[in-house]
Amino acid sequence: MKANQTMTYFIIKGISDVPELQAPIFVLVLLIYLMSLVGNMSLLLLVCLDSHLHTPMYFFLANLSIVDMMSSTVNLHKILLTFITGDNTVSYLACMIQFYLFASLTADELFILIAMSYDRYVAICRPLNYHLIMNFKICLLLALICWIFGFTQYASFIWFVYEISCFSTNVIDHFCCDLVPIMEIACSDTTILETLSNTQGLMVYFIIPFLLILASYMFIIRSIMKIRSSIGRRKAFYTCSSHLTVIVLLYTTIIFQYLIPSNSLGSKKLHSLFNMAIVPMLNPFIYSLKNKDVKTAFRRRIGKCKVNTFCCIIVNTVSGIGGRKK
Repeated sequence: MKANQTMTYFIIKGISDVPELQAPIFVLVLLIYLMSLVGNMSLLLLVCLDSHLHTPMYFFLANLSIVDMMSSTVNLHKILLTFITGDNTVSYLACMIQFYLFASLTADELFILIAMSYDRYVAICRPLNYHLIMNFKICLLLALICWIFGFTQYASFIWFVYEISCFSTNVIDHFCCDLVPIMEIACSDTTILETLSNTQGLMVYFIIPFLLILASYMFIIRSIMKIRSSIGRRKAFYTCSSHLTVIVLLYTTIIFQYLIPSNSLGSKKLHSLFNMAIVPMLNPFIYSLKNKDVKTAFRRRIGKCKVNTFCCIIVNTVSGIGGRKK
């Protein structure tokens, strides 16, 4: 692979180039980033520490939290660093790495959602064989497939992006290195890259995951409709509500970001920001607020922390009294 001789670094314009808006944007992005880290880390720790959540559904949810934390860091770090250091440049290699990680993590998230939809299908359509089918080895294999396939899918994109021979400018009118703004400033032929984006990218990002998730939920809905009691149907649907909410939210942002043409650059950046920052922040809260098991586990951990703190206070107090008596 040959190095690009005409471009050594890019200038990232950011969300806005208005000086008065830089501080509010920094504060907003920092809050979103911290909420995303805290929310996903809390959910990840809760799944790891609480034995009641050691089930396939929460195993995949823990993987989703890891993806969201990595995605938020990859996509938002440049906005925060630019405000702190004043340096809005990024090397050519760093730009390629950021694009590759962003695309791969987005693919990982979609594949993990497919695995979660399959888990819900087995739980509702084949409940008697659920623990036999969704054993630890199968769950681990599915997670590994999601991670490996996500990170190998976009290797070809990096090759063709890196092979772009010239650029009309080194200014990327975006807040991160994404494929579309990179192709917009390329002055060499990008036909192969556009074809890959419209075929392989579309298939991976949209069509294949959508069809697989749709197939799972068609079987799920058919099984739910066979349940005679309305309470049973409502309970079965409730177990899928959080997963469905995340899917609708993610696919809506992908459609607006990539599939619906927009003449406004501001709206493109807004859709990208929502996809790259807001969705990873909302995911843990959606699963926490709409999931009884997570809320019960959270209260259980809080209760244990209170009991442990109370015991420590008593032990310290007794030890202090005993020391004074001596």
